[in-house]
Amino acid sequence: MDHIRKFVPDSAEGGIVASSVYSGGKRIADIPIEDAGAWATREGHVVWIGLLEPSRELLLRVQAQFNLHDLAIEDAEHPHQRPKLEQYGEALFIVARTAQLIDRRVTFGETHLFVGKGYIVSVRHGPSTSYATVREHWESCPHSLAKGEDVVLYAILDFIVDNYMPVLEQLEYEVEEIEDKVLVKPMTAADIERLYMMRRDLLRLRNAALPLVEVCRRLTSADLPQIQPAMHPLFRDVSDHIRTVQEKIDSLREVLAFAFEASLLVGQSQETAISKKLASWAAILAVPTALAGIYGMNFSDMPELRMHYGYPMVLSTIAATCAFLYWRFRKNGWL
Repeated sequence: MDHIRKFVPDSAEGGIVASSVYSGGKRIADIPIEDAGAWATREGHVVWIGLLEPSRELLLRVQAQFNLHDLAIEDAEHPHQRPKLEQYGEALFIVARTAQLIDRRVTFGETHLFVGKGYIVSVRHGPSTSYATVREHWESCPHSLAKGEDVVLYAILDFIVDNYMPVLEQLEYEVEEIEDKVLVKPMTAADIERLYMMRRDLLRLRNAALPLVEVCRRLTSADLPQIQPAMHPLFRDVSDHIRTVQEKIDSLREVLAFAFEASLLVGQSQETAISKKLASWAAILAVPTALAGIYGMNFSDMPELRMHYGYPMVLSTIAATCAFLYWRFRKNGWL
């Protein structure tokens, strides 16, 4: 083990994104899984392994190196876990949900993290942004990375929470468009369906993000000796970011609820206006209909039938009455 074995993660084994060892905050080697346990026991060394949808066989190999708990491995093998933090002996197992906007829908993935003395293993499932940028950023800050595996844990959790914001910003832009349109005309069936889907996605995103507050709270407690006290302010900062995400989600959900209610009111207002117009025209048309109905009866003793000017008088009466009703309805805003 004194020599460094050449290892290329991406091409050598499926599911392994990265498998590196760091000393003093600097990456000194890419290593095979079988050497990870030995490197992690060396003082001042940290092994950082990244896996993408690994097979059970690969998880078992990682388990053998770090003596990971069977229940944690079982959870890591099967996604759709609720965000949580579990302690198994001296190791921590953390589940976090990632989010991306794909085809206008919020799609969720999962990241499972194993953290122990001298190592951290990240397991990604489903859609999520690669942690290569996290690795590159912290490799450029060896002084910070030298503090240990809990720095890597903070970096990944902070990256996950920060990536909620671009999703919310894109949704916010669409919510503003809906808000501007809703006062112009009522929503169509497609608009209502989209609004419902957005509210549902926002609720799911809230349920994915909010449990991380409890995870970060536990990471700042004295019950977890794996986390250095100096890291507590950083995890509290992650909690603050989650609260910001929560507030933005709640705000967008309220706006969508108000937009739906406003659309209903606009629709009801237009229906009322149409009903008023129909009622007005019905009243106007009732006048000639009534008079025509009266004089259409076939009684022989109707005195008006022999009036010389009866016909023009009836037409004049109909025209005057209809004109008056039209003017009155227009004045009242019904027409």
